[in-house]
Amino acid sequence: MPTLEESIAVYRQAMALRTQRHELLASNIANADTPNFKARDIDFRSAIAAAIDQRGLKLQTSQQGHFAIPLKNTNPPLLFRNEYQSAVDGNTVEMDHERSQISDNAIQYQILTQLLNDEFQGMRQAMTAQQG
Repeated sequence: MPTLEESIAVYRQAMALRTQRHELLASNIANADTPNFKARDIDFRSAIAAAIDQRGLKLQTSQQGHFAIPLKNTNPPLLFRNEYQSAVDGNTVEMDHERSQISDNAIQYQILTQLLNDEFQGMRQAMTAQQG
């Protein structure tokens, strides 16, 4: 039976990565008017796969058609966002795109907190069932 730490390790790492991504996206928005600023982001999928691999956990697939996530180093590399529309001042921040990404990231973070809450609720139910 996995320990409590093992049960929540992936959630904790995912939430830390979502927080880091939120900070990057907020920095992009804050620098929307900074000349020559290049918008940055992280590849969340690769970063969480690397974190899982570092802990020795393996992602399991339930069907043959599922894709394996390629594993990379544990520190997510900062990627520069592709430029959608060239700006005269060299800034690559697209406000609509950044807003949609920050909203999506916030929703994903909220989903993680709900999943973690459900995990704790299941543990509480298991403990009370054993006592009774």
